[in-house]
Amino acid sequence: MILVTFRRPDGHVSIGVVERESQRVCDLQLADAKGEAPFGSMLQLIQAGPSGLASASEVVRRTNWQGTAISRLDEVKLLSPVPVPEQIRDFTVTEQHAKQAAKGIGRIRSKRLGTPPPPDDIPLPRVIYDQPIYYKGNRFSVIGHDECVRWPRYSKMLDYELEFGIFIGTGGSNIPKSQARDHIFGFSVFNDFSARDAQEIEMSGPLGPAKGKDFDTGNAIGPWIVTVDEIPDPYDLEMIARVNSEEWSHNNSRVMLHTFEDMIAFVSQDETLYPGEFFGSGTTGNGCGLELDRWLKPGDVVELEVEGIGVLRNQVV
Repeated sequence: MILVTFRRPDGHVSIGVVERESQRVCDLQLADAKGEAPFGSMLQLIQAGPSGLASASEVVRRTNWQGTAISRLDEVKLLSPVPVPEQIRDFTVTEQHAKQAAKGIGRIRSKRLGTPPPPDDIPLPRVIYDQPIYYKGNRFSVIGHDECVRWPRYSKMLDYELEFGIFIGTGGSNIPKSQARDHIFGFSVFNDFSARDAQEIEMSGPLGPAKGKDFDTGNAIGPWIVTVDEIPDPYDLEMIARVNSEEWSHNNSRVMLHTFEDMIAFVSQDETLYPGEFFGSGTTGNGCGLELDRWLKPGDVVELEVEGIGVLRNQVV
């Protein structure tokens, strides 16, 4: 099932089910004549668990894709599927990205300080291989598909990051890896926009990232949620980033050192996870301008495509 949060032409925000082939959406709130199903928001639907998805499937079936609850996708405005996630954690789990990003940060630092450039091969700390490491993002700075990213005034080096991620469906703590997939609700594309010059300075602390990531509109998630049953193997998905229709990045999710199941098992150690939390995969190798030494400009349109999930498009303004 493909699930969206969207704004109707009258301004009302609703949730719906997408039929990808015909590019139509069924408004679950309008289609639920009795108003008894958990369709007030995507978070409410996630919290309802399997019974909520069963209700959505039945409501859509009854419409037979006809009537006032059915619209074309281009008639509505897609929002982030969960406009305010319960939490955002973004991971670093790709060796190639970690090495090349470290070199890229070193390159920025050497120019700022007038020091020698970093070596080509920077050894990574053992922890990157031993466990999934992450930072917590600003859950209030989330935007969706075809929304604009506002360039932070304190930065001259804005970057995209080619990622995808999961929404937690069932909460819990001390979740074993063998059961972790049962806690995944679905997948979405993620663009963790980054102010690299600010990030370089603050992470020399070492602490952060903070203002390198936490600016309004900096977390783009979308265009929808594809439920977990639709993606049989999330670790073999082609991932592409395009800037103004030119391909900049291309990789496959198989390069992840740690799986989402690893992440869930690790984070949930003596810490409760809640439905509606978002875990980012981390940037894939060659998946950002920092690695390529190519930089966004105001007006650029960034498209991230992840096989089986879809395309997330945003313009930098």
